[in-house]
Amino acid sequence: MSGAEASGRLIAVVGATGTGKSDLAIAIADRHRAQGRTAEIVNADAMQFYRGMDIGTAKVPEPERHGIPHHQLDVLDVTDEASVAAYQRDARATIDRVLEDGGVAVLVGGSGLYVSSVLHDLDFPGTDPELRRALEQEHEDHGPAPLLARLRDLDPAAAATIDARNPRRLIRAVEIASRSDRVTTSLPSAPRAWRPARVLHLRRDREQLVAALHERAARMFRDGLVDEVAGLRDRGLEQGRTARAAIGYAQALDVLRGDASVEDAVEATGIATRKYARRQVSWFRRYAEAEELDVTGADRDGLTAVARRIVP
Repeated sequence: MSGAEASGRLIAVVGATGTGKSDLAIAIADRHRAQGRTAEIVNADAMQFYRGMDIGTAKVPEPERHGIPHHQLDVLDVTDEASVAAYQRDARATIDRVLEDGGVAVLVGGSGLYVSSVLHDLDFPGTDPELRRALEQEHEDHGPAPLLARLRDLDPAAAATIDARNPRRLIRAVEIASRSDRVTTSLPSAPRAWRPARVLHLRRDREQLVAALHERAARMFRDGLVDEVAGLRDRGLEQGRTARAAIGYAQALDVLRGDASVEDAVEATGIATRKYARRQVSWFRRYAEAEELDVTGADRDGLTAVARRIVP
């Protein structure tokens, strides 16, 4: 198989929240199927791993998936902690199987480290439970500042990109940086490719995207996010380290606890989503191999037209 053939058979659709990645991925898979090739989608949105977290993650409903197999969706309970190392292993195994069968694999998502774990030659060490517990206790006792200072000493590149307001990410970064077999928790400046891939980076005009993200936050709550979270709370959402911190879910929990109104939660969700989108743009901008696609103003039909240009 030539490099060109290989890169045409693994396609990654990446970009910020709200740029239409899922719709484009489905449209690309549809185009390949129309031409007689099998095509399957591999999710790289970390919050879509969780069963029952549908409204707040904009998970594509099954009837709208056009019968295309989707992988790495609904694979975790809300009490589970997502692991990039486990994801890398499982996602790559699925992609290997699809390509070996002569099909096209479409990797789609905006969780930068998870996308990079598949596309790039990155290694992720396992956890050290004793060290993890000690770091968690340190964070509980003293807050994030001492851990962030230690990370700056051990891995300045990781410290420069870490969201210190996310305890789980900060603790994991310090855990990795503290180990002799550590790898960086940030994307190297020139990462090596795992295998040839065509990477599509979706971009929208900033003003349009900001407005769309705030409308998306309001729509999530109108569509029943608080009720969804109430059901997930009965299944242990508040005990899940990863799931309970998801944007929208944390804010809906505040509503259920009586700590915020729905209006406050919508505003907080919109602000958090906008900040997250900014970090996503910064992450994917470093993908030197990516083709940037301006999808400003494109609805689902517009994205289908984009897919026709990508898969003539």
